[in-house]
Amino acid sequence: MESIRFIIGTLLQVLLVTVFLLRVLLPLARAETRNQLSQAVIRMTNPLVLPLRKVLPPIGKVDTASIVALIIVQAAAVALMWLLGGYPGIFTPSQFITVVLLTLIRTIINFYIFALFLYVILSWIAPGTNSPGAALIDTLCEPLLRPVRRLIPPLGGFDLSALFVIIGLQALNIAIT
Repeated sequence: MESIRFIIGTLLQVLLVTVFLLRVLLPLARAETRNQLSQAVIRMTNPLVLPLRKVLPPIGKVDTASIVALIIVQAAAVALMWLLGGYPGIFTPSQFITVVLLTLIRTIINFYIFALFLYVILSWIAPGTNSPGAALIDTLCEPLLRPVRRLIPPLGGFDLSALFVIIGLQALNIAIT
């Protein structure tokens, strides 16, 4: 039963929640909307986001409907995992909200750790590659890396900013856990 919970939890977090997370992050990072991967994310999330958008207008550059959709999907994932026995005991409403928010924060952190690893690997294997995936990873990672590069410039041609950001994100992940 534990392995089934792991598979279902991973699929929910990696496939479903991450797609809605991308729906929130792509406009904030000013990702190219004509990118094939961006288009796929938009198409997959539209069934939930578009009805919410009729009720929740954007606030400035922040798409509130996408954020609410992300929270709804995360809450559904936590509820399903609780029903499968992934979380012991009975939740009070405040505990449920806390678990949903902490799980969402951990998902965001883990997403960026994975994206930064991909960013580094792509910079070693195929620097300057013009592909939809590389462009998307670059657009998502640069806002995190830019402030660190100002503090720690490249040393002898090696850019260690991704390493320091990953270490910081891992420390934050441990603190939340």
